[in-house]
Amino acid sequence: MFWNDLRKALVTAVLSFVMLASLDAAPLGAAESMDIRSSCWASGSLSDDLITVVHLPGRWTCGDRIYSLEGERTLLRFEIGPHDVLPQYLFSRRSALAAVHLLTIDQDGAMRQTSLSAGELRSALHGGYFKASLPGVTQDTVQVVVAFDLPSHKMTLERAYLSPSDIALGPDLLRSLLLLAVLAGMLSMPLIFNAAFYRILREPFVLWHSLLTISLLLTILVSSGLAVVLFDPTAMTLSWMTTVIFGLTVASASMFTHSFIEPDRLHPLLRRALLFSAAWAMFLSTSHAAFPFVGRSIQSTVYTAAFAPVLVIFILSVADALRRRSRAAKFQAVGYIPIILVGLVRLVTGLVPWLQSNDAMPLFYVGCVCEVLFTTLGVADRFMTIKRQRDHARFEADVLERLSERDALTGLLNRRAIEQNFKKFRAEGYRTLAVLDLDHFKAINDVHGHVVGDAVLKAVAEALQADPQVHAFRLGGEEFVLLVRGEDAQAQAERRRQAIPTIVANAVPALGRLVTASMGITDASSNADAEFAELYEQADRLLYNAKLAGRNRTKIASVQGSKNDADPVYDTVTSTLRRQ
Repeated sequence: MFWNDLRKALVTAVLSFVMLASLDAAPLGAAESMDIRSSCWASGSLSDDLITVVHLPGRWTCGDRIYSLEGERTLLRFEIGPHDVLPQYLFSRRSALAAVHLLTIDQDGAMRQTSLSAGELRSALHGGYFKASLPGVTQDTVQVVVAFDLPSHKMTLERAYLSPSDIALGPDLLRSLLLLAVLAGMLSMPLIFNAAFYRILREPFVLWHSLLTISLLLTILVSSGLAVVLFDPTAMTLSWMTTVIFGLTVASASMFTHSFIEPDRLHPLLRRALLFSAAWAMFLSTSHAAFPFVGRSIQSTVYTAAFAPVLVIFILSVADALRRRSRAAKFQAVGYIPIILVGLVRLVTGLVPWLQSNDAMPLFYVGCVCEVLFTTLGVADRFMTIKRQRDHARFEADVLERLSERDALTGLLNRRAIEQNFKKFRAEGYRTLAVLDLDHFKAINDVHGHVVGDAVLKAVAEALQADPQVHAFRLGGEEFVLLVRGEDAQAQAERRRQAIPTIVANAVPALGRLVTASMGITDASSNADAEFAELYEQADRLLYNAKLAGRNRTKIASVQGSKNDADPVYDTVTSTLRRQ
């Protein structure tokens, strides 16, 4: 039932994501034809006069979209054609920067300018983008120039475009956001499963998988329009949050793999390398988010390249675990394929100068789904495997424990069992203790041999008849102990002692004599705090008295005085069976 429900939920989540992708593409693709891309770019320093740079043709590079971050300021020029729909907004990918300056230029040379600091930039409904309103675009406007102060990533320049409107919060977008929210809800299911798993099996990989799931959910939230709809943070807030959450995702994935792969199915060096990957990812993401301008011109490239070792360690770890026949790695291999592809795309496009940077976000969303869902199946499978192993180990331990508390010859409980469980037995009402010893048993061994002696001991164990009211123990040799509860506890013990001669005679007919027993009984009812050793000593003393009184009889003590009384009051019960 559990597996069927889990599989249905996972299939539903994947189908929902496919529906989301198909619905979400339509409105954005329809608006693509109205977007205006930059035609030229220029760079300079923050001290350069912006108007002067705009009017210097030699400063502009046209037709070459391989942007550089060497300058402190990068300018993009957008040409407004006579048939273009007038743009009203600038959109670009979020990344750390200092400020954005927007200029509109009319045919007659008139200019209008506005400037926005990084903290004033608002997030767009188009996930991962910020927006800024253009100053006074009219029918006479022929150019728009956008200047980015201290841009930290080429994607901010490569993905910049002008659009006539913000993405409308209409039916199509609402439907897409709703499906995205549903998908996020479905991705929350592993958290519910993990909570149930962890209550039963407190394995660290369950916690790391929960953290991985949370970080992926946060990634979907901050990189899509959901964050704007829900709490509308500034663009730069979402920018550094995206960076930190990405590091958290990589770190939790590393720690999950480290603890999830079976102990004997991954090379120790690779397992330690996964710990390095987790620490390295968190260091990279937090330092890059906190200090985005330290090496601005190359920082994004170095940051991207620095994750290459992590990606290699992931691939080698999964490959090595598969080679060692890891069952857990099979689930991770399937779940990690889209994420690994995302990493490869980001590395190649981020490091090769003539390629435009691509963060492969659609593939990343697919990777989020696959990673969480397939690893959830893996966690469930690993959970069941570990549970079976632990149940088997506990069963074996219980068997060994029971064997260690049993006398091998008679099958009765032994001294270890009574000493370790005496308080438990007494709490269950077994307050009458009887010590029983066979009369002249040494003579049986001397005359008939130990094989016959063993047969006699087995017959005595049968006569003692352990049942819900009586626990029978063999302490060693021919000595036995009974723990009895009930109002007729003493009579129950005496009936068993009297049954010994008959049962032994039937079991060992070649013996040629009756085997009798002497017994001492004490009751702990009036001395609830007495330990086993104390009660045993008292019953053993009564047994000795029964031996001195002629054997084949029982001495019963009712402790009426101090437990240290040397001579308690005795009741004597003499069996009707006499030795012959």
